Amino acid sequence: MDIDGASSVVLKTLTQATSQDTAMLKPAEEQLRQWETQPGFYSVLLNIFNNHMLDVNVRWLAVLYFKNGIDRYWRRVAPHALSEEEKTTLRAGLITNFNEPVNQIATQIAVLIAKVARLDCPRQWPELIPILLESVKVQDGLQQHRALLTFYHVTKTLSSKRLAQDKRLFQDLASGIYSFACSLWSHHTDCFLQQIFARDETAAMASLERTLLSLKVLRKLTVHGFQEPQQNMEVMLLLSNRFLIVVSFLGRQIGTGSTCREKLEKTIILYTKVLLDFLEYHPCAFIPLIQCSLEFAVSYVFTPVGEGVTFERFIVQCMNLIKMIVKNDAYKPAKNIEDSKPESLEAHKIKTAFFTHPTLTEIGRRLVSHYFLLTEEELAMWEEDPESFAVEETGGDSWKYSLRPCTEVLFLDIFHNYSQTLTPVLLDMVQNLHGPTNVEDPVQLLMKDAVFNAVGLAAFELFDNVDFDQWFKNQLLGELQVSHHRYKLIRRRVIWLIGQWISVKFKSDLRPLLYEVILTLMQDPDLVVSQLQKNPRLHRARQFRLQFLPYLESIFGLLFQLLQQVTECDTKMQVLHVISCVIERVNTQIRPYVGCLVQYLPLLWKQSEDHNMLRCAILTTLIHLVQGLGAESKNLYPFLLPVIQLSTDVSQPPHVYLLEDGLALWYVTLENSPAITPELLRIFQNMSALLELSSENLRTCFQIVNAYLYLSPTEFLQNYAESLCQSFCELLKDITNEGQVQVLKVVEIALKVSPILGAHMFQPLLPAVLRGLVNGERYPVVMSTYLGIMGRILLQNSSFFSSLLTQMASECGQEIDQLLGSVIEMWVDRMDNITQPERRKLSSLALLSLLPSDNSVIQDKFCGIINICVECLHDVMTEDPETSTYKDCMLMSHFEEPKLSDDEEPPTEQDKRKKLLALEDPVHSVSLQQFVYEKLKAQQTLLGDPSFSGLMETVDTELVRQLQEFLQGF
Repeated sequence: MDIDGASSVVLKTLTQATSQDTAMLKPAEEQLRQWETQPGFYSVLLNIFNNHMLDVNVRWLAVLYFKNGIDRYWRRVAPHALSEEEKTTLRAGLITNFNEPVNQIATQIAVLIAKVARLDCPRQWPELIPILLESVKVQDGLQQHRALLTFYHVTKTLSSKRLAQDKRLFQDLASGIYSFACSLWSHHTDCFLQQIFARDETAAMASLERTLLSLKVLRKLTVHGFQEPQQNMEVMLLLSNRFLIVVSFLGRQIGTGSTCREKLEKTIILYTKVLLDFLEYHPCAFIPLIQCSLEFAVSYVFTPVGEGVTFERFIVQCMNLIKMIVKNDAYKPAKNIEDSKPESLEAHKIKTAFFTHPTLTEIGRRLVSHYFLLTEEELAMWEEDPESFAVEETGGDSWKYSLRPCTEVLFLDIFHNYSQTLTPVLLDMVQNLHGPTNVEDPVQLLMKDAVFNAVGLAAFELFDNVDFDQWFKNQLLGELQVSHHRYKLIRRRVIWLIGQWISVKFKSDLRPLLYEVILTLMQDPDLVVSQLQKNPRLHRARQFRLQFLPYLESIFGLLFQLLQQVTECDTKMQVLHVISCVIERVNTQIRPYVGCLVQYLPLLWKQSEDHNMLRCAILTTLIHLVQGLGAESKNLYPFLLPVIQLSTDVSQPPHVYLLEDGLALWYVTLENSPAITPELLRIFQNMSALLELSSENLRTCFQIVNAYLYLSPTEFLQNYAESLCQSFCELLKDITNEGQVQVLKVVEIALKVSPILGAHMFQPLLPAVLRGLVNGERYPVVMSTYLGIMGRILLQNSSFFSSLLTQMASECGQEIDQLLGSVIEMWVDRMDNITQPERRKLSSLALLSLLPSDNSVIQDKFCGIINICVECLHDVMTEDPETSTYKDCMLMSHFEEPKLSDDEEPPTEQDKRKKLLALEDPVHSVSLQQFVYEKLKAQQTLLGDPSFSGLMETVDTELVRQLQEFLQGF
């Protein structure tokens, strides 16, 4: 591409690509896509975005195309890679000036340069860092800022490389520029402090921006630039003194109403991030900083020092710093002190000296009495939007960013590590709040809420110190019965508290009383209080099902009302979760009460079209609902099957969110289906694409295939076996041994449910199985599966086994008898690979089915066959002590509905199908003892007594003796 001639054409096309008119936009985008691989295109883009006279949108688009091109075409091995000559020119052009006037474009150029640096620095681009270091020294404010911005992005990118060689290169870079980076940060910090003191806020804002950028550079160098940072005096000096001094200076500025407030807060947070990162990556190097860090954080968070200067995010960071020091495993001595590392002992000593009884007491009391109190904003939210208030963000990593979860996590960690000191403190706070609280005293109500919160969080730690059953009866029940509007605060907290303790320490005979309370609270006019009963712990433990059943209709009805009443997606999800828990606990007992829910879920599904996480909750509810309804779930098919179809169709965008739950629902629907329907069979069209994904859902996919085989083997195999066999052939080319076993188990089940059709449909897979058997597959589990498959074919479809032998003999150029001998020999040799009794008996029956025979190869292997039979007789025969006769313990004569206890689940429709199939399976319908006798008798008849006696003489005499013992009475 001629650069000068092409610039105007590319400029025109970029202009069209920024148009809102799709008639211009689409052709322009297509043209730009075609130019991506043209030599010189990126040089044109560089000229365009470096031209400050052009339209901002066009320049922005030019930068984006250049940036995307780095990912695709900068590497030497990439298809259509840029030439080395063009890359040299581009690198030089990128750092000729740092005077971009538009901040957003300047940021994109900095990121772009960092992307190139990741691939080329320092080898192909050694001049980059020196030029950046010189550029950040210039007096021009704009150039200095842009160079510093670029310096930060380059440092950030290089520090993120994780190969050992790249890490060494970054450490070399860090050691060379660390002093400069420190002086740069110090200079801009000093400038800011001088300017803010002189009330020159415009200059102060600019200096603060540079302070922030230079600190970002310093953060990456400090954390990732040194393998043993404790040996670098400059690093340790910076962290130990200067950081904390600067933070205290900056903190004082926040309260002055400065226009720099937002940027100041960001800068202070960045200082704390450096400490937190350093602690995470270099805990041993951090040990000299433990004392000053704890003094700093505790003073700002738990003493008057922080009043007026702290802000929420800073408090969160300080608490996280305390938490990480308290919890860090590197700072704990080993159980056997003598095995402890010296640095662990040193850290533990520092912590022990700091966390004295008064300090811990003050921290514990202040956490509960100050930070646990609901704020005015939270109380206002409760009144104005109770649903949003009820959906608290406390999961995942929210403790890293949000004050309330951060406070609770810190409390838990400190209480866990110093429970001996803090337990009496908390119990004293509980004692001071004994009995109902005056509803006219909002301070005491908030305090009781906070203390009860602490007792709930620390439930496991307080196990031996709180008689919760007595507390429940003597005080908490009374708290729940105070109906005043202002007391809703305590009603909500008490029922939550019970939910925390119920799996820790709560007598079962108190549960009916609890369910009565739940029933009352679910009718509370306050949505937050009524929603608290969505705590699934209240419904846990299957053994309490009978106690819960008398309340089931009322509680389930109220849950359903709540589900309809709430409007927030998160709230509906949580209510659905509790409904699912209830259905799961009571199982089939739910059937009389789900009519309204069954009618409502299709409407909710339709309304949640744009809310995939809510749809996931609906899928989970449907899973438990189908399990509870059993065969009656067929009445849900008009709604259920389209839901499964959509959730498991990889061509539909929602499958990204719905697939896992959709597959689980599909499987449980098949498990409980009384009979196949055309619609249920048709959904299997989704399976081929799912098997191609080879994802973590593969196991569930195999379970679904197996469920279809049990449900309707003939119809299913006739419709789908061919495509399924193709998918399996592809899977077996690149799959783990475990995955291979899962595939082959499906084939084994197909042979079990339909020996003739199954063998015919999966014929393309079977030669490989036979080859693996003959060649002595070295993985025992795979070999066991091979033997299971061949056992089925040999026993139940002998003509197919013969054709398979003929095919393989032809391919290998062997005699059929020779190959048969190899099969039997390997079978006998690898019998120990089979651990399942069913498969061991199957192998015995299969090898015995070769008898009677006058084939010399079979007679030659007769000893091995008898050996396997005797082994298996030992496996399956049980002796009746009264008659001294043996009976095959694997025989099943008839199907009985099992008698279930109250705690047992009824069998699914699939369980019943498996039982009926087992009745027809030779493994469970043929007596091995009798089969051995009949086959040996037939062999004797075929050969005559002398020849048969000679054949038996090839068998070890001890084996013959054991065999005769098993065959007594025949």
